[in-house]
Amino acid sequence: MIKEKILVIGASGQIGVELTLALRKIYGNANVVASDLREENDLLKGSGPYVSLDVMNKEMLHVQVIRQNITQIYLLAAILSATGEKNPNLAWNLNMQSLLNVLDIAREEKLTKVYWPSSIAVFGPSSPKKLCPQQTIIEPATVYGISKYAGEFWCNYFHQRYGVDVRSLRYPGLISYKSAPGGGTTDYAVEIFYEAMEEKKYECFLGAGTYLPMMYMPDAIRATIELMEAPQDRISVRHSYNLSSMSFSPAEIATEIKKHIPEFEISYKPDYRQTIADSWPQSIDDSVARNDWGWKHEYDLPKMCGDMLKNLEIQK
Repeated sequence: MIKEKILVIGASGQIGVELTLALRKIYGNANVVASDLREENDLLKGSGPYVSLDVMNKEMLHVQVIRQNITQIYLLAAILSATGEKNPNLAWNLNMQSLLNVLDIAREEKLTKVYWPSSIAVFGPSSPKKLCPQQTIIEPATVYGISKYAGEFWCNYFHQRYGVDVRSLRYPGLISYKSAPGGGTTDYAVEIFYEAMEEKKYECFLGAGTYLPMMYMPDAIRATIELMEAPQDRISVRHSYNLSSMSFSPAEIATEIKKHIPEFEISYKPDYRQTIADSWPQSIDDSVARNDWGWKHEYDLPKMCGDMLKNLEIQK
């Protein structure tokens, strides 16, 4: 059996930190190489190898893959929805070229697997709002969504044409206490916890009734690893799997937080991110992932809020 050596690109980001730590528990610290353009995240220091790496420099990336005997790549580097709207060309170039670089190297070096995340941002105003299905009308309204949808087709193409075992999930909004969010439209659902604990108030950049699909980071990390460890014959989707656990509005999460912090107050001042949120589905149908490889979520809104606040209290 081949001994896996994993490279995580974008390891200092919101998903990367926790995914790297989880992979090191499974495969051993020395067998998971963390990389990023940014400084190494404090939570990763001392837990395993770290290299400074620019995924846009294909030659440099290729050298690292060969030098480190890499067999799997998790590509997490991306410019997210809200940040991407401020610089569309940069978002398109980074999100697209980084994926093409990784897929090309995976084909040349015959890597065993590649993971690349997509997003609910692929859906647009014409997609169904409730229980948006795996296959539906997809007309993304942001450059981030456009790049993710194009990326899904590249993943499928490299699998069909070259046999690259590339796997992907369409993440909903992700909520985490370990690392900061990266400029997405769902970031309010992380910020609100910090503000609730420190200021006892929060001004939300989305309207009170804006429902969006969300997921607590432990579920997202587990889903990613379960997908990657599933046998090839269980994977029927090579574009990207819908993934879901809960949907809520800012008003609903505020109500839940008030159960723990009664004096907490929320106000609303929607900005440009409201238009992005309004273009996305309110809930996702992920029955294909559940049927194919047995996906099951663990956290709902009350359980997630309790765990988030408990861990933020420990960090204080």
